[in-house]
Amino acid sequence: MSLAFWTMEEMDNSAGDSEFGDPYLIVRSIMAEPDYIDADNPELVRPQKIINPVKTSRNHQDLHRELLMNQKRGLSPQNKPELQKVMEKRKRDQVIKLQKEEAVHKKSDFELELEKRHQKLDDIEMEKNKIGEEQENKPEFLKVKGNLRRLHQEACEANDS
Repeated sequence: MSLAFWTMEEMDNSAGDSEFGDPYLIVRSIMAEPDYIDADNPELVRPQKIINPVKTSRNHQDLHRELLMNQKRGLSPQNKPELQKVMEKRKRDQVIKLQKEEAVHKKSDFELELEKRHQKLDDIEMEKNKIGEEQENKPEFLKVKGNLRRLHQEACEANDS
């Protein structure tokens, strides 16, 4: 093991020997050398580099080789034919549309019940609006005639009781 610690005097003395002339730019080795390098002890387990399964796969190697060849030729992988770009865009749009449809179809029972109630309320409101519009569009004499009939029926019921 070799550790390099120097005192200020040693650094001042070696400053003239240094290429840079500055004692603070001298590299100091703080880490120790590993023991397994010097010893030939068979019991020690030596560290090995971990194998990357992606880089060792045949598909990855083929793709990497193809990309290197295309780069040497000057072909860019982004320069696809226009038809291929359009087809990929259509396919992406179709997948997005299917995902949206699935999201609509996968509504919970609570959401379905809320939608039904909301639809009923909208229908009732539409009917009220239609009745109100019909009343507004009636001529004045029909409105007066309806009021007279209602008053006459109320008067008849009051006389009978």
